[in-house]
Amino acid sequence: MIHRQEGLVFLPLGGTGEIGMNLNLYGCDGAWLAIDCGLGFAESARPDLDIMVPDPSFIAERRDALVGLVITHAHEDHIGAVAWLWPQLQCPVYATPFAAAVLRRKLGERGLAGQVPLHEFAPGASLELGPFSLRFISMAHSIPEAQAVVIDTPHGRVLHTGDWKLDPDPLVGPRTDEAALAAVGEQGVDVLVCDSTNAMVEGHSGSEADVRRTLAALVRGLRGRVAFTCFSSNIARIESIALAAEAAGRSVALVGRSLRNIAAAARETGYLNTLPAFVEEEEAGYLPDDSVLFVCAGSQGEPRSALSRIAADTHPNVSLGEGDTVIYSSRVIPGNERAILMVQDALARRGVTVMTEHDHMVHVSGHPARDELRRLYRLVKPKHVVPVHGEWRHMSEHAALARELGAIPHLIEDGDMLRLAPGAPEVVESVPAGRLAVDGVRLLPVDGPVLAERRRMLESGLVVASLAVDRVGRLVGEPVISAPGLFTDDEVGPRLLVRDLGSAIAGLSHTVLRDDEAVRDAAAAALRSAVRRAAPAKRPVVSVHVLRV
Repeated sequence: MIHRQEGLVFLPLGGTGEIGMNLNLYGCDGAWLAIDCGLGFAESARPDLDIMVPDPSFIAERRDALVGLVITHAHEDHIGAVAWLWPQLQCPVYATPFAAAVLRRKLGERGLAGQVPLHEFAPGASLELGPFSLRFISMAHSIPEAQAVVIDTPHGRVLHTGDWKLDPDPLVGPRTDEAALAAVGEQGVDVLVCDSTNAMVEGHSGSEADVRRTLAALVRGLRGRVAFTCFSSNIARIESIALAAEAAGRSVALVGRSLRNIAAAARETGYLNTLPAFVEEEEAGYLPDDSVLFVCAGSQGEPRSALSRIAADTHPNVSLGEGDTVIYSSRVIPGNERAILMVQDALARRGVTVMTEHDHMVHVSGHPARDELRRLYRLVKPKHVVPVHGEWRHMSEHAALARELGAIPHLIEDGDMLRLAPGAPEVVESVPAGRLAVDGVRLLPVDGPVLAERRRMLESGLVVASLAVDRVGRLVGEPVISAPGLFTDDEVGPRLLVRDLGSAIAGLSHTVLRDDEAVRDAAAAALRSAVRRAAPAKRPVVSVHVLRV
């Protein structure tokens, strides 16, 4: 294990080899800088998980050398884990005004309001943090104030792009500052650490202005109730939807806590202030169908989201049915396909018309397609490139493109420590880079025993047995057994379990019967054997309670 890393290194603990959970570390002569701290959502194949965050153990053990955490923008996959992981990091946090406004709300929800040293910097500003001299460059993205970071160190210069695109008319916020990128390119960029999300997509990502024009025409022609779903943080999209609603004579209600929090942060920092006030969702339900438009959280099929509850007709304030329309102004994040289709199918069963980007121009990506990557390379002229923010196939395509454009790519994944200087970049060490699951108010290792048991219960059920034994080891009454997820009470299985458990206990010696742990072990073994006969494919979790009377 390296305790003091000489030179300059890059170490991703999340977001490299996957989409989401971005946590990037730069080390310089023993000092460390963190860039972004985001969360990710579990795939539908893991019903035991919901939200995950990167495991920060490596840097938490070195937090005395951590000079700060810099947030490039306020998307959940870049900012959402701060409130969960900051207690382990205990470092200053730096963010633009909008990201800081979003983060304050998250910290307040976790009881950390006023505890985190949160410092605001203006877009395009500069910071000095230990051996790291930082300059920020404004980048267009699907959220305000996205920043690339130029990192100058005694060992070389890195450009860390964060998330970005080249949008000629992003509507909210400025265009990507190409002049600043070109100036950095003239000074020389040793290493470019760059977004790979759309590296497989040829052409250009498109402009928010094109979506705004489409939405205005689309909403004008609709009757009945209309609901949009989009990424909650896309302020330009929310503004476009609201303007389309206003032109069609509809009031707008935001449905979902994430949307309301983002909108409040936006208004606090000067965005959305030209729009009329949004209607409370409780009041919107009483408006005539043709005069209301809902913007709903849940574009990725999250089971407890507003849109999922509307589709299941369990939302307390909003209902949709025959003649109404839901428009998905978003893309499908890989892994969420099934969850999204289930929500869309539930809406269709209720007679709702569902529109997506496959039918209409209702969404553009916030990430650069290949033409935009080519333009960035021409401006920056990097010597070396590290593709990040993507699954392996995205990063591989990005690496191939970088090679075509004259840069030397370096493919790594979470936990790989890449020495950037001195010398040619090379992986010098691999460190643990796991995932933690958000479980209520605690964090659990994704591969730890608690979630392993939970998965086992989901797959094979649970057997719980309670038996009373007197002081000399005789059974008192009949054991009580339940097997939720395995047998119903009227099946023969539970009766067989009771019979086999009674026989096993009756066959134990008096010495064993006086030892609670030995009784539990024998009872559990008997139950597992009985389950194998009744349900051969199942290996349930078995829990035995011994009561001494």
